[in-house]
Amino acid sequence: MGADGSDATANSASGGLQLTLELEHPDCWMREVTAATSARLLVNAAYLVDEKVKAHVVAYAESADAVDALVAATRASDHTETVTEMDTRRSFGGISAPVNKATSTLLVEYGPEESIHDALVSHGFMNQEPIRIRNGTEYWTVAIDESRATIQEKLDAVCEQKGATITITQITSATTGSRERDGLAVRQLSDKQREVFELARKRGYYDYPRAVSGSELADELDIAKTTFHEHLRKVEATLLGPRDAGRY
Repeated sequence: MGADGSDATANSASGGLQLTLELEHPDCWMREVTAATSARLLVNAAYLVDEKVKAHVVAYAESADAVDALVAATRASDHTETVTEMDTRRSFGGISAPVNKATSTLLVEYGPEESIHDALVSHGFMNQEPIRIRNGTEYWTVAIDESRATIQEKLDAVCEQKGATITITQITSATTGSRERDGLAVRQLSDKQREVFELARKRGYYDYPRAVSGSELADELDIAKTTFHEHLRKVEATLLGPRDAGRY
């Protein structure tokens, strides 16, 4: 990820827009290993040291075997140079390991040409949360103080520069205070709750009329319909408050 020598979750401008992005780009070991295994990654910080990127990441999954498979895939990747397992008993870099998951904290070194972070930062996109990677796709929350037309031009430039595919899944406009409150609420969601909510928004569950049913989304996620609605109820209670949750 980042190779700018700064914390990848540093806050950005005091105004502007906050974007949620789904992102894919070639030669990325993080996409590669999460596509090949059932484990996932959280990335909080990456630094450029002696012309190499050193990234601190947390790998996590339902089982220790799945985490071990991701670590092995990371070591075997053509896009990594060194992989060091660190002390998992402590949170580091602002990331606490997901509750009730098997985890491993890694320090991974790789080439800056395989990172997309600097291309985004150089065009004004600044991370607001740890980067999440699952099933070969990266999920970013960034802020930028530009018009929507200019934002698309800048994203197109990043895509051309890095051979990337970037999809904007959400755009919000807010003051710093409200954005910080929203960010705190989002960080309280579990990974599964985020996944359910993001899919519901993407597929048009909140459109009027609805473009997809809860049963269809539950089938896509391979979970029970009641489980889907329970996840969504908890998300809405966290983001909207108990009295507003469920009004959709």
